[in-house]
Amino acid sequence: MRSKLKSIKINPRTLAIDILFDIIGCTLYGAGIFNFAYAANFAPGGVSGLAILINTLTKGLPFAPNGIPIGTAMLLINIPVIILCFKALGPAYFARSVKTMLFSSLIVDYLMPHLWIYQGDPMLAAIFGGILAGAGLTCIYLRDSSTGGSDFVILAIQKKRPQLSLGVVSLAVDGVVILLGGIVYGTVDAALYGLIMTITYSIVIDKIMMGNDSRKMMTIITSDGVGVSGRITHEIERGVTLLKGKGGFTGAEKDLLICACSKTEVFKIKRIVHEMDATSFVMVSSIDAAYGKGFKPAEP
Repeated sequence: MRSKLKSIKINPRTLAIDILFDIIGCTLYGAGIFNFAYAANFAPGGVSGLAILINTLTKGLPFAPNGIPIGTAMLLINIPVIILCFKALGPAYFARSVKTMLFSSLIVDYLMPHLWIYQGDPMLAAIFGGILAGAGLTCIYLRDSSTGGSDFVILAIQKKRPQLSLGVVSLAVDGVVILLGGIVYGTVDAALYGLIMTITYSIVIDKIMMGNDSRKMMTIITSDGVGVSGRITHEIERGVTLLKGKGGFTGAEKDLLICACSKTEVFKIKRIVHEMDATSFVMVSSIDAAYGKGFKPAEP
């Protein structure tokens, strides 16, 4: 492991930007976890939720009268996880994530307790805690790093078992912690608040990272592919891919058009298709992002 880490080249400017994003991201994430979720007595999914439960269960112990600090618990949980998942993660991602984990633990334990603590409605705590945590995690993910824990486990499982659904794996990992939260706090509400916060920060991450690039993909089956694609190209100024197809039931030759567009352009394209071929079949689906001419540049 040591020899692999030595091979990592460090760019001072990149490192400085990474650290800045870590500080901002971990502060927002820590506020959501400590100042909202922990203060409202519920635990979201993942390692942070498990750390909250460990803190709650260890309160009153001789060596930890206030419980094991949440940041420290997060770090202790992550140690065996990062050791087991090192090979699957790769040295560069591993090194960046360890840096982020250290920042996260220190900020949660030493900065968050000195900031304002929300003591209002637990529902609002779940929603706004999720927004803060999601925004913080997005800052971290944008620099190709992680807070460890379930992120490491999910990534390792993806590399070992690529056929498994990551959504299912993530739901299983988070679901266990959320259910444990309901048991530890002794109320169904605690589990529900944990679930709401987990869903909220997942939505926030998706919206921030992919929301601006979210597009629609239209699949059009028509007998006048050349005419339809020509009007879309000239009137909407969107590129169209034209393929030849055949009806499975009728055996009739058909044109298959594929077009990526914005949400506001869907109606215009549907109107063009209907005017050119009233018997056409149109399918509209959502895509997270579109890269290339007319959309976001393909370069990373």
